[in-house]
Amino acid sequence: MNKGAVVINTERCKGCALCVEACPKDVLALSPLRVNMSGYHYVETPNAERCIGCASCAIVCPDACIEVYRTKAGKG
Repeated sequence: MNKGAVVINTERCKGCALCVEACPKDVLALSPLRVNMSGYHYVETPNAERCIGCASCAIVCPDACIEVYRTKAGKG
């Protein structure tokens, strides 16, 4: 079964949350407490294990802050 791995450039993220809304598996969320150097609450992956690699988040990100990689699920 293929899964995905999300990589977020938190310093470029402006916290618009378009990716959060686009994700069908609730992988992403805005950080409630942490901010980047520009003062924005950035997106993080509290449910990374749910990622299916669809890249919906990366497609809608207006600042190209997100990369999604397809991975193979581990055995065991």
